[in-house]
Amino acid sequence: MDTVKFKKSNDVLVVAHRGLSGLETENTASAFVAAGNRSYFGIETDIHVTSDGKFVVIHDDTTERVAKITVNVEEKTLEELQSVVLKDLRAGKSDADYKRVDLRMPELGDYVGICRKYNKKCVLELKNPFSEKDIKALLLQIDSMGYTENMIFISFCLENLVIMRGMSKDLKLQYLVSEFGDKVMDALNEYNLDLDICYANLDKAIIDRVHQNGHKVNCWTCDDEKSAEKLSAWGVDFITSNILE
Repeated sequence: MDTVKFKKSNDVLVVAHRGLSGLETENTASAFVAAGNRSYFGIETDIHVTSDGKFVVIHDDTTERVAKITVNVEEKTLEELQSVVLKDLRAGKSDADYKRVDLRMPELGDYVGICRKYNKKCVLELKNPFSEKDIKALLLQIDSMGYTENMIFISFCLENLVIMRGMSKDLKLQYLVSEFGDKVMDALNEYNLDLDICYANLDKAIIDRVHQNGHKVNCWTCDDEKSAEKLSAWGVDFITSNILE
């Protein structure tokens, strides 16, 4: 298996969704390294706050989909979560197809460290509302690794982005939405945010409007090469994908 290549008609930047999750188990070190070894501009992942105030890499609120046991992520400590063995989610694979490799949830430092090693931008989604205290701790940890300038923070929770903007005018922030409308545009303008929208609900008119207001446009999660080529022709700035390169 390999990535699916598409023809770019502008300087669109491609982001590996949850790492190179089309080839490796999502949100694992293996997926991040696989993306790091390819031409991706950035590597996207998701973080939750654990019960002991640490930052763990996982998409869902529980481990049900990705692990052999089900726990609520934000009710467990980082140590407890990292003792949970993840499933190998690679499509079409069974235990008989490969040598079993135990996978664990990375923490924030693992993810940032891999992105730094491979010189990739971090596209970091804050899952659920974060407290101001947790956001301060998050930014402090990233700053201690010397990687703040290489971060793009994204969230469906506008309040997370508002808090972050209040802390720094220089952070790169993208507002995650399913659909575009005037309220979204107002938020982009008020808090100096870029847009990160479901690609199926994006068209050239939206891209042009957002660009005219001085913001960039990312879209999720496009795995179809023809759609990606259309988005590129429309002038989208970023395409987030599981498999396209």
